[in-house]
Amino acid sequence: MAQKDPMCWQAWQDNPNAMWNWNGLYRNGSAGNFPAVIPDGQLCSGGHTESGRYNSLDTPGAWQTTNIGSKFTVKLYDQASHGADYFKVYVSRQGYDPTTQPLKWSDLQLVTTTGKYGPSQNYSIDVSTSGYTGRHVVYTIWQASHMDQTYFLCSDVNFG
Repeated sequence: MAQKDPMCWQAWQDNPNAMWNWNGLYRNGSAGNFPAVIPDGQLCSGGHTESGRYNSLDTPGAWQTTNIGSKFTVKLYDQASHGADYFKVYVSRQGYDPTTQPLKWSDLQLVTTTGKYGPSQNYSIDVSTSGYTGRHVVYTIWQASHMDQTYFLCSDVNFG
């Protein structure tokens, strides 16, 4: 892993639990004011949530990317079937370099906001964009329905 995926390797070295325990990457009680509880540079770790378990996810670098087009689908699996008050999907602005720059709120452009989803284990959010090329971060905010609990997900992508 150290040679094939160095960024994943550094995250594993920092905290192996961050690599398999994704269901802990959330914050309670943000009341939708995410920039107030998650500082710039800490977006992918949910503001160093869970005693810093996910801190390494904020590290800029050559993370493995998924090739996508201007239309793509964010798919999420929720074993606990929380439901969602909404999902917000952002794409980092053109010119932002995820290999060298920590992710800030000002780097993000909102591309999709959904309505409510009932309890389910599988969610699909269709996204349509235009004008993006190269490496980007897709940042997804998932506001669970069962309480003021918000999940934060970073996906490294390449718009081809």
